[in-house]
Amino acid sequence: MELFTKLFGSLLAFVYHCFDRIVILGYVPLLIRPENIVHFFQNVHKVSPITKEVLRKRTDEYHAWVEAYAKKNNIAMEWAGKDVRKKDDLQPELQQMKRQNRFGVYFILKSMEIGPSFRITAPKFPTKDPNYRIVGSQRSRYTHYYFYIWDEVLGPMSMCVGSFFPFSITFWINGHHFIERELLREGVTFRKDDNAFLSVSDPVALQAAADRLSADIIRKRLNHWGLALGPKFSQKERSAMNLNRLHSIQQVEYCRNFVFKRHFPIHQLYERSCDIGLMRLTADKVSNVFGFRLHKRLRGKLHTVLEKIDHGHHVLRACAKNAVLRMYEKFSTFLRIEALSNNLKDFGLKKSLDHLDAVRQKLSAVTDRFAAFEGEALNVHVDYPLFQQLALPINSGKARVPGIKIQDTRIIRLMEVLLHAGTKITGWRTADIYQAILQAFDLKADDYTLTQLRYDIRKMKAHGLLQRDGKRYAYRLTEKGNKAALMFVLFHKRVCGPLANSLFNKPPQPDLKPATRIETAYRKADRSIEHIVELLAA
Repeated sequence: MELFTKLFGSLLAFVYHCFDRIVILGYVPLLIRPENIVHFFQNVHKVSPITKEVLRKRTDEYHAWVEAYAKKNNIAMEWAGKDVRKKDDLQPELQQMKRQNRFGVYFILKSMEIGPSFRITAPKFPTKDPNYRIVGSQRSRYTHYYFYIWDEVLGPMSMCVGSFFPFSITFWINGHHFIERELLREGVTFRKDDNAFLSVSDPVALQAAADRLSADIIRKRLNHWGLALGPKFSQKERSAMNLNRLHSIQQVEYCRNFVFKRHFPIHQLYERSCDIGLMRLTADKVSNVFGFRLHKRLRGKLHTVLEKIDHGHHVLRACAKNAVLRMYEKFSTFLRIEALSNNLKDFGLKKSLDHLDAVRQKLSAVTDRFAAFEGEALNVHVDYPLFQQLALPINSGKARVPGIKIQDTRIIRLMEVLLHAGTKITGWRTADIYQAILQAFDLKADDYTLTQLRYDIRKMKAHGLLQRDGKRYAYRLTEKGNKAALMFVLFHKRVCGPLANSLFNKPPQPDLKPATRIETAYRKADRSIEHIVELLAA
């Protein structure tokens, strides 16, 4: 990453890395096995036999509690529609909670989904105990409740509760929302759009807030909402069994964000990254970035693909095992490298929430290695449309000044004269420039008038290429003007002219050794252009 920031440090506003989306499963260990369910009902509640109705009773009680909770707190609740994403539809409700400075649930969504449950079957043959029933694990389709929450610490989050035993709960949180809450508490000003910070007054405070997201903070908030909104257990049940929930990481995203000051370089950098990435991100490079050992028994995908997703931007994906590395640019402002893991076992990590710091270190190293690869690949010139920008007209006060085009011979002559060393001392007056142009290019006064010169000077001054020397009516090239004039003059005299002559007229003899290095470079350029023409013709 040091190489990347060294190359583009002047264009970067700030860089930060943090957790993005984290999916966490909350479960009660003593309710996930069939033998635990038997103990829960037979020994704790003295219920025998265990039937479907017994399990269904607990589900009906939870349904009734959710209905009463929504009605009491005036929370909208509805069934989920097909292929409908509620995240965007619920923004008005979330904004209302923010304006009122209230925290809690602002919407409940019901959905029929497949989840873990238990089946009760009678034994096939008679047993000594007539109340004996077989309890087995299965996956079935039943109602799940999605609670959309505005939390005072984690910000917007969602929580899905299964209404059947073992009452598993899935949480979705986002590290960017946690950072936002931390910066608001510290009084740090920032501009945030979706899940990205586009500007911040204190980048050090931003990174410090990202590093403060810990397992203890997350566990405390998840236990709070699991107890408040999850299925209820009595004091008798809790004293007889340990019904505390444990949390495991099911999916985690860690991102490294490069926020640029200006818009123009980001898209060119991303295009170059995609071009180079598709060619150079071979299997061995991908495995090195992820830190996986490459062998024949490597399970899962191992490839690189460029795809265009629904919201309009391209994403470069590198896949290995159950992990994905993504790179994309967004809002024409920031470049994001994002490591996603669907199975932490691939990285030799445990999925318990207690190991969140180890996950941070491992995935941060993955994004760091990929940034180093990108910096190595992007250590080249980036396309800058100088000629296109100068060719566009601009407004100067109430007047509209035409652009400066590469084929404008008058401007090329003026630039060549202004590049004379004498202009760097005291500047040249208009009459001196006029006489110099007429003498240098053997022109007559009728071919190039003083009025035309004044018009050209006014055009260059409007584009920021020319400036007055103090209050005197003498002109000199600005720093930008010096560079632009050199590009225009050299392109015509040193690049375009010789190359065009060799391409359209008789080229130099290839068997004769060039006398100068620049002639050698011209001949290499000739061969390269001829090769491109042959490829296009093919």
